[in-house]
Amino acid sequence: MRLRPSTSHWGAFSAALDEDGNLEVVPHPADPAPSPLLGNLPSALTDPTRVAAPAIRRGWLERGPGPDPRRGDDEFVEVGWDQALDLLAAELLRVRTEHGNEAIYGGSYGWSSAGRFHHAQSQLHRFLNAFGGFTSSRNTYSTGTSAVVLPHIVGNAGDVLRNGSSWPTIVANTELLVAFGGVPEKNVFVTPGGVTRHHTPGFLAQLAERNVEVALVSPLRADLPGQLDARWYPIRPATDTALMLALAHTLVTEGLHDQHFLDRYCTGYAQFERYLLGSDDGVPKDAAWAGDLTGIPPAHIVDLARRMAGRRTFITVTWSLQRIEHGEQPVWAAIALAAMLGQIGLPGGGFGHGYGSMGDTGDIGPDFRVPHLPQGTNPVKQFIPVARIADMLLNPGMRYQYDGAERTYPDIRLVYWAGGNPFHHHQDLNRLRRAFTRPDTVVVHDPFWTASARHADIVLPSTTALEREDFGAGRRDTHLAAMHRIAEPRRRARDDYTILAGLAARLGIEDAFTEGRTAREWLHHLYGTWRNNLADKGIEVPSFPDFWEAGGFQLPNDESDRTLWADFRADPVTHRLATPSGKIEITSARVASFGYDDCPGHPVWLEPVEWLGGERASRFPLVLIANQPHTRLHSQLDVGAVSQAAKVAGREAVRLHPGDAARRDIGEGDLVRVFNDRGACLAGAVLTTDLRPGVVQLPTGAWFDPRGSLCVHGNPNVLTADLPSSRLSQGCTGQHVLVEIERFTGEPPGISVKRPPVISRAREM
Repeated sequence: MRLRPSTSHWGAFSAALDEDGNLEVVPHPADPAPSPLLGNLPSALTDPTRVAAPAIRRGWLERGPGPDPRRGDDEFVEVGWDQALDLLAAELLRVRTEHGNEAIYGGSYGWSSAGRFHHAQSQLHRFLNAFGGFTSSRNTYSTGTSAVVLPHIVGNAGDVLRNGSSWPTIVANTELLVAFGGVPEKNVFVTPGGVTRHHTPGFLAQLAERNVEVALVSPLRADLPGQLDARWYPIRPATDTALMLALAHTLVTEGLHDQHFLDRYCTGYAQFERYLLGSDDGVPKDAAWAGDLTGIPPAHIVDLARRMAGRRTFITVTWSLQRIEHGEQPVWAAIALAAMLGQIGLPGGGFGHGYGSMGDTGDIGPDFRVPHLPQGTNPVKQFIPVARIADMLLNPGMRYQYDGAERTYPDIRLVYWAGGNPFHHHQDLNRLRRAFTRPDTVVVHDPFWTASARHADIVLPSTTALEREDFGAGRRDTHLAAMHRIAEPRRRARDDYTILAGLAARLGIEDAFTEGRTAREWLHHLYGTWRNNLADKGIEVPSFPDFWEAGGFQLPNDESDRTLWADFRADPVTHRLATPSGKIEITSARVASFGYDDCPGHPVWLEPVEWLGGERASRFPLVLIANQPHTRLHSQLDVGAVSQAAKVAGREAVRLHPGDAARRDIGEGDLVRVFNDRGACLAGAVLTTDLRPGVVQLPTGAWFDPRGSLCVHGNPNVLTADLPSSRLSQGCTGQHVLVEIERFTGEPPGISVKRPPVISRAREM
């Protein structure tokens, strides 16, 4: 076997097929901590759920486009590529002629490949732009709330999300790491676009070796590696803002805040302080007040505040904290708290967002853009916040608020999705199923029969990254990796570029889309353009043939760690922030002017409507945390061996405290029903004391397998609420939901997502 190089979102590797067609995968030799997720690749490559040929839903094929409640339950008919592309081209023309390009929604929020050319979202958006444009989405499910609120606070979200302190600086200088949401090691194995060297596990080990003091604020002890001897604050979910406010209150009342920093570098602190002290509402946000909400003893809150003021303290907030109702508040409150400590811009001090949420946060690799496919310009200016897709499909013409503006949902007639699975990312999947019955046509490119493919009208089988040539590198990656073809395309699968080029030829836009290049010629062209740009900067890069033969290129790296925050601290006039004041806006007059009661002008405590108090909480007394899985990336390769090995009772594993289990007569390994008034799912019980009583944890990403409102495979998004974080961001709130659990009795339904849907074959293929 000749091992060939490639990369993935969870790590670079080499691979080859043996004489029996079995895939062998070897991690990159430079990787100090290879991801176990590479183990999903071999079995998934030839899994029975691979889409074998173009398939058309029978109802659409026989009756034509239109809304259809059978979408998701109908059988499919395999057809030839010419017939499939002819039908799709005709439908695209019909929709454009009758309804305009705004009626086409180009979804493709996805992670399908680490490759920069065969990046499905870029391919599809380039095609649709050449066709006249499309309604697009804005922001992400991961950081959709922070991406909107951070510019109001610090001027640029990227300065917080991408350019914070490096792990070496934290390891060398931080004395107290206060981790709201922890630093979940399972997440740091993933970086969009690829990762060659997983550095973060080593830095976490160095924190342990240096005996850096760590405060873990999370309902889950597993949100921090066990090697770190952290003080665990098992907070009640969604109350982190209350804890932050109480810490800030202690700083004020004990004179531990840095007034000089607040005066020189911030604006709006006085108004925030009045809120902390309860000057206007009569409710001081003190430790006793927060203790009742958070479940953290008031004495522990006061002690933590004092220790934060007495040490070089770094506050980090995971992305999970803003994926909730009012998710703007913990991000804003943490920045205000860090400002009150006065350590923003000092080595090892200040604030960070996303450490432990993604592998590149705090990484030390190079920071410049690698070759990528230009997408062109979208002539259609209509967009939606990404997590509002079900609202859009169900409510065309409805008005809504977003970041201070009133917008209107378009009337979408055709949904085109490539490289993603909305039936993983989205909440309240039974509602999303209803929404997907509304368009005239749904088109999906996918290598597998995921739930999104099963809810489509036209399914086009796309190749996996192992079945095509590309190059890849993630943010802060140390290498640009050559991605050789390791296996031939499965059955009749084609790469997205070939599929879209065939469509473009039928629609008269082939030259605009392909520019006359094959996929291999595009790789040469994009690499050559990138190489020339670096040469202009004095950086020598090998020729494409040399790069391809070597299997990659180690990117040049400047390991200096001078962040914007250090420059801002040195001179806030020269290095003013891109906020109206040029400073950190603890109170934002602009946000206040929007008049949103669900996101006022400074950090506040807002009770989540979904679960705190009331009749709903009495019926569903457990708080479920729907976090990222440790066995796969989102829902990708759920059919892989690593993901399948972690199933319990044949379903996704749900973790609950032994006390909560005993009260429900649930034992280790039992099949259980997790439910609320939106839906239910089956899962396998795992008992552990490493989470707060009253909290259960069920990761996202089990392939959705519905029987009515029940998912028999364990997808928690049948339970989560399709509610926005606020009118400001319209962000995703899928992290928490109220549920009840009971032991399942009787014969459980079989799991159907492990095999293709019902498929017949057209006479002419």
